[in-house]
Amino acid sequence: MDWFTAPDYWLGRLVFQRALAGVYLLAFVGAALQFRALIGAHGMLPVPRHVRHVPFRRAPSLFQLRYSDGLFAGCAWTGAVFAAALAAGVGDLVPLGAAMAMWAVPWLLYLSIVNVGQTWYAFGWESLLLEVGFLAVFLGNARIGPPVLVLWLLRWVLFRVEFGAGLIKMRGDPCWRKLTCLYHHHETQPMPGPLSWFFHHLPKPLHRVECAANHVTQLVVPVLLFTPQPVASYAAAIVVATQAWLVLSGNFAWLNWITITIALSAIDFTGLAGPPPEAASRGAPLWFVVLVCAVSALMLWLSRHPVANMASRRQAMNRSFDSLHLVNTYGAFGTVGRVRDEVVVEGSADRVPREDGDWRAYEFRGKPGAPGRMPRQFAPYHLRLDWLMWFAALSPGYARDWFGPFVERLLAGDRDTLRLLRHNPFPDAPPVHVRARLYRYRFTTWRELRETGAWWHRTLLREYLPPTRLAETSRSEPE
Repeated sequence: MDWFTAPDYWLGRLVFQRALAGVYLLAFVGAALQFRALIGAHGMLPVPRHVRHVPFRRAPSLFQLRYSDGLFAGCAWTGAVFAAALAAGVGDLVPLGAAMAMWAVPWLLYLSIVNVGQTWYAFGWESLLLEVGFLAVFLGNARIGPPVLVLWLLRWVLFRVEFGAGLIKMRGDPCWRKLTCLYHHHETQPMPGPLSWFFHHLPKPLHRVECAANHVTQLVVPVLLFTPQPVASYAAAIVVATQAWLVLSGNFAWLNWITITIALSAIDFTGLAGPPPEAASRGAPLWFVVLVCAVSALMLWLSRHPVANMASRRQAMNRSFDSLHLVNTYGAFGTVGRVRDEVVVEGSADRVPREDGDWRAYEFRGKPGAPGRMPRQFAPYHLRLDWLMWFAALSPGYARDWFGPFVERLLAGDRDTLRLLRHNPFPDAPPVHVRARLYRYRFTTWRELRETGAWWHRTLLREYLPPTRLAETSRSEPE
């Protein structure tokens, strides 16, 4: 069946599969290292409590059947092992059916994690990894040529990621239409990186060029993915280049990396790779052809939901339309903040809290804290607590469910929670009181950086959470 496979894309498939397995590996390792404090049995938002109120059909997960921290850790590390094996190319050394099973295992395990992850896993790149990971099950291995239908479905995903993000910008914040959003974005994004300060201080005319180029990349280039080669390859390469620019300018977990991964599957590497290996030119077995055709028809049918969403004036960002996250809608930064606020959490060992007492700040790994600390690069690793702290600063409502439990664990000196932080100012005994204050942050100027060595300037706005002790946390909420 010559129509079914595209042998010339054998190298593109290989690069895509290795890269996707690498993203899976990061996702599983991050889950294994962070889950106990976030969603563990004694975490801020425990899985056992969550599954009592959410039926299986709404959030299918292995942990709906049984949960323990040991089982969760076992699933996360099992997923990491499978991902590492796939990244090493083991999937190409086994029969086709076994390779499909190897790709199905991390998808099922990560689906189980996301569907009980609650607000900690409510990010668009979780659904994107699951959607792309599901398609990877049907992409075959080195024993057959890449299925054309799956390659086109991957382009369809890339189109929705880019075009959906472009639409949400044009329909959202007026600064995108005025080409001024990048005057603020690098400073106010969720987690700036080590180069974000420098990006912020680029000349404003260049920011306007960046903004206009973004519109071209997200609203025009994606259409070219469906044109003949080599135009489609050029379009995919443009996506890769713009995503690499975003990698340099901030920390967006693995969003940019998985977008690059998908784009690589659309590039024709024939000029670099030479003729396909003999195995990649073999026809696919009939059962595989039937299965891929059925899955492709299902994905196209489910695509009616994101298409309707993109056509709607009330377009939603990062939404799943089914509990398996098979086909989703994407988008980012429909609104860009003009100012940056940060919640600074402090503790005190004083029995009676005083305004001028010995308050010591808890430093987070990625989110801004001490003004003199240069932002660090963590992406594609995802610091979930740090990201949620950015939302907490936008509105206390975003933190209502978990901020109180977070403070309670600081007061109790919980080791799993403290491991999520960069610095614990109370290494010998937990504090008696914890408070939180809201500060307005801005990047320093070139002159301020030279004179003070500080990357940030901050001004106290108000109290976010009054001094609280352990017995009071259950009835304390941020203001």
